[in-house]
Amino acid sequence: MEKVKIGIIICDRYKTCAGGKCFRSAQKREGAFAAYKDMDLEIAAFTTCGGCPGGNIEYTPEEMIKNGVQKIHFATCFLVGYPPCPYMEHFKKFIPEKYGVEVSFGTHPIPQKYFITHDNLKTWNTDFLKRAIEPTLTDVKIRLSYD
Repeated sequence: MEKVKIGIIICDRYKTCAGGKCFRSAQKREGAFAAYKDMDLEIAAFTTCGGCPGGNIEYTPEEMIKNGVQKIHFATCFLVGYPPCPYMEHFKKFIPEKYGVEVSFGTHPIPQKYFITHDNLKTWNTDFLKRAIEPTLTDVKIRLSYD
């Protein structure tokens, strides 16, 4: 079985988050981690962006790569915080360009309570955000289990 090591970056607004939903979804291969359903997945790094405008983004990927990280996930909080992080598009360009590592948005499924709010507010109506939330959109039953 192929093994993949990932790093997770969380929004600094949620810096006290223990990562429970991210780790649970990795274990259950839900949300963005469904892409690894046939792989041995290891979360090898977990940190914050460092606060707006993403102070840790400049150097954190280098440390993650030294520890074997092959792909970086920006946690679902970047997508469901209000407002969603305005720097995500830049991060998605910067990290692969500087470090040659792929970036994905999302970890755990979007909780239903956030889905309803953002759907009503039409928050995710840009092409970028529509693509970014795709891996974290699941059915209502799974979204409710992450409320």
